Amino acid sequence: MIPVERQQQILHLLAERGAVSITELTERLQVSHMTIRRDIQKLEDQGRVISVSGGVSLSERIKSEPSHATKRSLMQEAKLAIAHSAAAQVEPGSSVYLDAGTTSLELARELAQREDLMIVTNDFMVCAYLIEHGRCRLYHTGGQVIRENQSCAGEATAHFLRNLHLDVAFLSASSWDTLGISTPSEQKVPVKRAVVEAAATRILICDSSKYGKVGTFNVVGWEAIDQVISDGQLPESAREVLAQHGVSLTLVAVGDHSAELAG
Repeated sequence: MIPVERQQQILHLLAERGAVSITELTERLQVSHMTIRRDIQKLEDQGRVISVSGGVSLSERIKSEPSHATKRSLMQEAKLAIAHSAAAQVEPGSSVYLDAGTTSLELARELAQREDLMIVTNDFMVCAYLIEHGRCRLYHTGGQVIRENQSCAGEATAHFLRNLHLDVAFLSASSWDTLGISTPSEQKVPVKRAVVEAAATRILICDSSKYGKVGTFNVVGWEAIDQVISDGQLPESAREVLAQHGVSLTLVAVGDHSAELAG
């Protein structure tokens, strides 16, 4: 059986089962562990599967962004630890972009008393918190209102961002994989791309539950990201991909707000 046929067999099995162990694949396809791992790597490079401990699963395709209320209740401890680690990297006097998302809201809480900062955001919850509690100089991007995410997106938002020179941008994502960041929302694409162009340093702040998910629209590849801050549950395959692309990785320990520089 040639590699392409083998890889199709793997995809067929995953379509039926969702996940399969490497041991089972070697037995079914009568090839070595090394051969199966090469096949999985090829499929992972195409964004079709994701390596898990001892096996492989299909990449999860997301069709819509979760609402702000839904996201607020998920992975809360990881978000707190990620935000704490991110805040420590903001230099005095910086201009900072906080992308829409609940991890960004936690980061806003960490930065609120920094009167030396200029903060730009497209998130209404972040903006409202900083209006009430913050001491920084504050800008909201404006643009088309996305009610379920309580944020702005679209070309008008992107236009505002293209006129800025930012020191650091903290990006959020509901889906990221070996190929980079994606989104189910077409309106978010120009916004995130404009931020990447505007910022000197681009940092993805995203918990491990979002890894292996794929949105319809590609945003940017790993060449556009300088650093990822995530939690210790991030799969080894993700760590390897980031290292291959020269992306610095910081993994936080959930619960004690400590962090480990992984590469």
